[in-house]
Amino acid sequence: MLSDKVKAYLHFHFIVFIWGFTAVLGALITLDAVPLVWYRMLLASGFIFLWIKWKKKNLKLAPGRIKVMLIAGVVIAVHWLTFFGAIKVSNVSITLALLSTGAFFTSILEPIFYKRKVIWYEILLGIVVICGLYIIFKVETEYVLGILLALLSAFLSSVFSLINGKLAKQEDASVISFYELLTGAGAITVYLLFLSFFGNSSSSGFSANFFNVSAADWIYLFILASICTAYAFIASVAVMRHLSPYTIMLTINLEPVYGILLAFWVLGSDEAMNPGFYYGAAIILITVILNGFLKTRRKFKKLPKASS
Repeated sequence: MLSDKVKAYLHFHFIVFIWGFTAVLGALITLDAVPLVWYRMLLASGFIFLWIKWKKKNLKLAPGRIKVMLIAGVVIAVHWLTFFGAIKVSNVSITLALLSTGAFFTSILEPIFYKRKVIWYEILLGIVVICGLYIIFKVETEYVLGILLALLSAFLSSVFSLINGKLAKQEDASVISFYELLTGAGAITVYLLFLSFFGNSSSSGFSANFFNVSAADWIYLFILASICTAYAFIASVAVMRHLSPYTIMLTINLEPVYGILLAFWVLGSDEAMNPGFYYGAAIILITVILNGFLKTRRKFKKLPKASS
């Protein structure tokens, strides 16, 4: 029989594998980034609402936290818009490789959010990441827009994780997620309504074309919203309680690896890149893993030693 820790470890790998598949679904769905994210957030908030009702969780929030949650909802919406936008104008490999830089944006922003000192090796590793980015920019000149969108998505991902890090200590994770996803869908709705009334094109905003979704896209959207968003989020919260911070960090950093391999398998030659891209991506990924290892090691050193 497998222990709870081993089961949790295998389950978390499966969840990270699902997260990697999210980018592939984004490439398979024919919708543009805006309707794709709108449908995803609306459907996912509905699934999480059903989960909350089933578990009889309290949906009430402290008034002072609502404002922060509204900001977080808008941030995650723009994060996904830039994430899927990057996939649409480049490909899955570019997007996932650049998304892994989020760990270093977090290293830059964490001292501001949590008022701590900057660690010397974070600056050094940040320079190494910039070298990896330079290699990718140099060899993949046709995907500059996709690279910039993916970098913006990574930055917003780190902002969102830092906001959520504070909220998660005060509120239930599934309740936070429900309100954030609903807020994101609401923000995009306001944007689309504005385009509907003031847009220059008849196809902008909530047009007939917006709701013209193919059967295949509905299937992919259902998988994206239910399995890759609602299930993966709720399951990850439960599983992480049984794993060490280092195991969590190392496993999450496998997301771009899983995603790129899945993209090769599903999308084929569309994902073939110049050799220089893989050198740059490898530099970024290895540096991110090294950063996580050093951070975890530093935290363990700070823990009080047990007396004999």
